[in-house]
Amino acid sequence: MLSPTLCALCVLLTITTTTSYFLPIGVKSSLVQVRGGRRQRVSKLNGLMDGFKEAFSAPALEKSSISAERETPIDRWMGWNVAADKAVTGPSDAEFIDTMSADSYITVSLKKPMGIIFEENDVTPKLNPGGIYVFELTPGGAAEAWGGLEFGDQLVGVLENGEGGSKKSVAGLDFDLAINAIKEGKGDELTLVLFRGSSEALYGPTGASKEWIEEFVGGIEC
Repeated sequence: MLSPTLCALCVLLTITTTTSYFLPIGVKSSLVQVRGGRRQRVSKLNGLMDGFKEAFSAPALEKSSISAERETPIDRWMGWNVAADKAVTGPSDAEFIDTMSADSYITVSLKKPMGIIFEENDVTPKLNPGGIYVFELTPGGAAEAWGGLEFGDQLVGVLENGEGGSKKSVAGLDFDLAINAIKEGKGDELTLVLFRGSSEALYGPTGASKEWIEEFVGGIEC
């Protein structure tokens, strides 16, 4: 049985013999393409190998399986190699954020007004997270002076400082409810608990449960 490479060479000889009769090397053919509603004239060089590579680059042949030992320069030229498959990988471990690790959260005590502009998380076709995140810091405000907050930090808890103070989890709440937890917090200074990561990480399939976040926020001392 002939190998894929040998079969390709046989087809190459047949195609190039026929093609060279009608379109000698160096002959240009004019094509008309329609792009964005406009007719555009382009020129294409029809050389010896033109058309051959395109014919064998169809989706059905792009996934041809050839072992590394049998791979030849022609295989690589045609795209018949294993290198492309090896290059396709999933998300790296470095992108994963453990939403059930205390190291993924930060706490900060700030006096009112805190100087933080919060924004509600966007709704996507796959996710309706609720919750709010840090959108901007007011110049000269308490949050900017502290210097530890970043754009995108997700607010998950609002704590009243001092013994007996309330500890509210605001993860996933509507904008008004989450903001009211700050406005209605007793005292001139409150402690905020924020998740350092995206809404997809916090509220997606691998995110921490509501119960876990409530327990985590309730266990923070301030």
